[in-house]
Amino acid sequence: MQSSYQRLAPFIQDYIYSNGWTDLRHAQVEACRVVFETDDHLLIAAGTASGKTEAAFLPILTLLHENPPESIGAVYISPIKALINDQFDRLNDLLKHAEIPVWAWHGDVAQSCKKKLFTHPRGILQITPESLESLLINKRADLDRVFGDLRFVVIDEIHAFIGSDRGAQILCQLSRLAKLTHNQPRRIGLSATLGDYGLAEEWLRSGTSRSVSTPKIDDGQRTIQLSLEHFYDPGLVVRAIGETKDSAFNPYHLHLFNQSQGRKCLIFANGRTATEDAIAALRDIAHAKGFPDIYHVHHGSISASLRETAETAMRKPDTPAVTAATVTFEMGIDLGQLDRVIQLEAPASVASFLQRLGRSGRRGGAAEMRFICAEERPTGEESLPEQVPWQLLQCIAVIQLYLEEKWIEPTRSLRYPFSLLYHQTMSVLASQGELSPSALAEQVLTLPPFQAISQPDFRQLLRHLIEIDQIEKTPEGGLIIGLQGEKIARNFKFYAIFPDAEDYVVKRDSKAIGSIVVPPSEGDLISLAGRVWEVLEVDSKKKVIAVQASQKAATSSSWRGSAGEIHTRVLQRMRQILLETTHYSYLQEGAQKRLQLAREMAHNSGLLSHPIVRLDEELCCIFPWAGTTAFRTLERFLRFYCKGALGLKSIKTRSPYFIIVRLGKCKLESLESELRSFGAAWSESPLDSKTINTDELLDPDEVPKLQKYDEFIPTDLLRRSFIVDYLSLQELGKIIQRW
Repeated sequence: MQSSYQRLAPFIQDYIYSNGWTDLRHAQVEACRVVFETDDHLLIAAGTASGKTEAAFLPILTLLHENPPESIGAVYISPIKALINDQFDRLNDLLKHAEIPVWAWHGDVAQSCKKKLFTHPRGILQITPESLESLLINKRADLDRVFGDLRFVVIDEIHAFIGSDRGAQILCQLSRLAKLTHNQPRRIGLSATLGDYGLAEEWLRSGTSRSVSTPKIDDGQRTIQLSLEHFYDPGLVVRAIGETKDSAFNPYHLHLFNQSQGRKCLIFANGRTATEDAIAALRDIAHAKGFPDIYHVHHGSISASLRETAETAMRKPDTPAVTAATVTFEMGIDLGQLDRVIQLEAPASVASFLQRLGRSGRRGGAAEMRFICAEERPTGEESLPEQVPWQLLQCIAVIQLYLEEKWIEPTRSLRYPFSLLYHQTMSVLASQGELSPSALAEQVLTLPPFQAISQPDFRQLLRHLIEIDQIEKTPEGGLIIGLQGEKIARNFKFYAIFPDAEDYVVKRDSKAIGSIVVPPSEGDLISLAGRVWEVLEVDSKKKVIAVQASQKAATSSSWRGSAGEIHTRVLQRMRQILLETTHYSYLQEGAQKRLQLAREMAHNSGLLSHPIVRLDEELCCIFPWAGTTAFRTLERFLRFYCKGALGLKSIKTRSPYFIIVRLGKCKLESLESELRSFGAAWSESPLDSKTINTDELLDPDEVPKLQKYDEFIPTDLLRRSFIVDYLSLQELGKIIQRW
């Protein structure tokens, strides 16, 4: 039997030899076996820098070389343009001696390049879901010629797609493309962070009859170096001009500066504002101490040119560079050898922690990640829940869940993705023109994400869309896009299923710096690209903000955001951390002291033995130790069911950590009894036997609109989807049972 290397095309063997590879990695060997010897889809789940991209493309390119297709032979779908640009260069290097072209296709690619592809479609197409949607709508007549002999679809970073509307959109696109071309290509999914391989396999095969092979891949023993430090942030520190002593700076920012100084370092924060604040502080310290400006910001609101500058700086070998980023650098862009990854505060998930950890140690070295947590310096007036270092506990919980169990959050898909249903209904009509209601239903409801949506639900949606002129009924009884629908479906923003913010472009001397969501006022100081800018003019009509550089501190917030969904396992592990006496070797001095104080406080206060703790005569605090979904359910149960029944006065929350209840006329014992009765009723027995109507967890007139196109969905459908997809009475019942 030939070895994997011998089976590869000659130009690939030459590439391997010329680049000094001593052998193929385990992921590459296993991928060759599956692609060459079976007809299965392939799921490659292996650590960062394990050669997953090459594992997919080495056998694909070999087969395309041996038997050239009559159209595009392989499509590579990426969650972000930067990853396409990165892989474009890598594939072109691999294919420089082969007759297989590589085409990048996204909003920044010139139209002349796109025209060449359609003139002679062949090779590999790299594309985002949004650009693929555009092709399905605008190039339908050409799709059979362009994709008729498509052999493979490679989906990178599939963990970023599974369970999301964007991932469901991809499944719709692949199904629609298969119907148009009467061709079902093999799929290859790539990921470094999967919690449930079975769910990933089910997602990858959706709408097809092929099996999925997931080879067990040995990544070798990775060395991981972790540290976690905690600070009390004093807030604004006023420094005298010319003062450079360490005591003159915020100790939190100074620690961050010392950890990154003179290194190739990537700083992850959980929001755009945090990245901006970090780099502005580091740049200020570096300037005061006379160090060079090596600082960059990388997130979705930074201009493309400045993002490319950051990427170039991070790739440049043996040259210090520090970039603060959000999820835009969490994906598999190859940044070369990083010295260190720093995480500010706690990542929302174990999966995010692993993605970010994987940015370092990519050349065989140790993967090094340093966490830094900060909270406001206590005044002694804090209430009990405010004395808990939530971010510190969450950091430890995320780390321990992986170190102890290799646990990663399972993905969860929406049962009723009505926003996507509207989107795909309009997309099919925009692509195909007039269709009968039955033909439209056949086209849309057979798409994989809509298995739970009934014919009556779809008829109700269509009637509603006709009423609001999103679609129109022709004299012949067919359906076409209506006048109001044309405004939506013919706009380039329609291609994306995720919400598009009404961004204001920020310009200095007519050159774009980036964009912000929250419009400032003239004279405000905003932070963008790690610098502070004074607002000179706000053009609300053109949505353009003119600025000039400022040396003052920013005063205006530019973005809104949320912490994301946190799993119940993370909250339960946080509680266990307070219960146990375990010493975690990666905790630094400040973090060790803060954890010890938290453990003492938790035991003395009784919050670990009693989930409901009285704060004073009027107030009590509930510590549910429940993830976002169960916490949301509990909050609504208290607000809409218990408040009236028990006479509770008010409810305030900090999701998903604690709920403060002003008891009013209610006795604490009555509240405890009501919750325990709820837990006993909902933890085990079938849902249809319950006395609590889930409709009671919404206001009578409440219509939750959480997705991009929810405004076009009938009210009762939206209420049902919220109850099913965003609440979980049974999960909450099981958590209360554990109290």
